[in-house]
Amino acid sequence: MTRVAFIGLGNMGSGMAANQAKAGREVVAFDLSADALKRAKDQGMTPATSAGEACKDADIVITMLPAGQHVREIYLQAILPNAPKDALLIDCSTIDVDSARTVARDASMQGFRAGDAPVSGGAAAAQGGSLTFMVGCREQDFAEIEEALKPMAKAIIRAGDSGAGQAAKICNNMLLGISMIATSEAFALAEALGLDAQRFFDISSKASGQCWSMTSYCPWPGPVPAAPSNRNYEGGFAAAMMLKDLKLAQDAAEVAGAPTPLGGAAEALYGELVRGGHGGKDFSIILQMLRGTLALNRE
Repeated sequence: MTRVAFIGLGNMGSGMAANQAKAGREVVAFDLSADALKRAKDQGMTPATSAGEACKDADIVITMLPAGQHVREIYLQAILPNAPKDALLIDCSTIDVDSARTVARDASMQGFRAGDAPVSGGAAAAQGGSLTFMVGCREQDFAEIEEALKPMAKAIIRAGDSGAGQAAKICNNMLLGISMIATSEAFALAEALGLDAQRFFDISSKASGQCWSMTSYCPWPGPVPAAPSNRNYEGGFAAAMMLKDLKLAQDAAEVAGAPTPLGGAAEALYGELVRGGHGGKDFSIILQMLRGTLALNRE
């Protein structure tokens, strides 16, 4: 039986790890949260007392952590010293490109195969095993990484070598953040002009304004029943996480010398939303801020 060490059982990681277990793999899980470890045990996983313990005897090590510094630390302190040399190492966190390349280089120097594989799809897709993975790895390692990710995925695409998965993720999420603001502005303007929101959706969803933020994740409650807007913007993809990804994109753009004026504007708007106390809500709640119906903490 394939043994998977899964490190990081947050909103995304918990569902991803559960799908590895549902696929019949032996999952040894670790998280700093005792509650997360209890849920993992209830879902058929074996809780570990440390990240290093989780990695021992693993065939595959998957990490899903908040930021680059956490990934670098866990690799240096727990994974590289404890995982078998033939283990496949996959980081699914969304982090900066330099950290992804550093981790892959360190792993390679010690004889490991490693890849970065950030995800798109949100918590619902993580639970449903329908995430899209953007993979950065050596071409010869991709087939094994693809097989390792299959229980969690609807699509697995190799973007290029190490770090390319992270580059694809931050570019994609910058586009998503911008398009959600544009969609929300359009709904707010339609309302101000006296146009019914459902009627506007019926038109725009079939016209040139159609986009994922409109038809799959509509910020206005009603038109798309599965969207977080119908759950008081709970669940989904937190505004604070969108802000994190936009910051990563802006940092990368500065280093690369690439102009991203709309990306910068999106970062500023989501920064206002998060500072206003709504970082835990789904990022589509930006609609309510633009409508002026959302109370913001100005302290």
